[in-house]
Amino acid sequence: MPLGNLKVGVLIPAYNEEAGLPGVLNSIPRDVVDTIVVVDNGSDDNTSGKAAYGGAEVVHEPRRGYGSACLAGIDWFRKNPVDIIVFLDADMADDPALLPALVRPIAGGEADLVIGSRLTGKREPGALAPHAAFGNRLAVFLIRLMFGRLFTDLGPFRAIRFDSLESLEMKDTTYGWTVEMQVKALKNNLRVIEIPVPYRRRVGKSKISGTVRGTVMAGWKIISTIFRLRFTA
Repeated sequence: MPLGNLKVGVLIPAYNEEAGLPGVLNSIPRDVVDTIVVVDNGSDDNTSGKAAYGGAEVVHEPRRGYGSACLAGIDWFRKNPVDIIVFLDADMADDPALLPALVRPIAGGEADLVIGSRLTGKREPGALAPHAAFGNRLAVFLIRLMFGRLFTDLGPFRAIRFDSLESLEMKDTTYGWTVEMQVKALKNNLRVIEIPVPYRRRVGKSKISGTVRGTVMAGWKIISTIFRLRFTA
């Protein structure tokens, strides 16, 4: 897929993902991507070694949290600029081969942020736990109620122009990262579209929906982030 002179970077937050990460790295279309950065978020397995062996740049961020890992990766890209950043999880739940479909609308000038929607795509049985699907539906309902935009998902597989990402001044260090990006994109009048993406059962255990504590904490953080952004400038 020709992108002209646009450079694409992939940012993969990873905490104890040595099992799934090699498959993710092997499936990324290297003809589209210039740089892959894996942010090791304090793993105690061989995540960093698998990342380096797979040809990725490795950034270490010991402060735990999905958002912390993403912020550390963004800081790396500030020193090594790209035009588009693709966020991708390390667990093989999303299909990295679909990366061009997320990048294409941005490269074509049609969008600033493209979100892969798991809820409109084909899902493997058991891939998205019922409570996780319900939480997503509740969150997007609240976004529609408060901001007037209908999303279908808060999917982590997404692409965004780097300059647009910088304009959002992202802050969240934990579970509110994806919803913060979507709400701030609306408040900053970015062009946002969703595309359906398939979703598979992840390799390894989920750190969020795989535990009751993780599910409750993520749900509370997401909902509180929506309310906070509704009533702040």
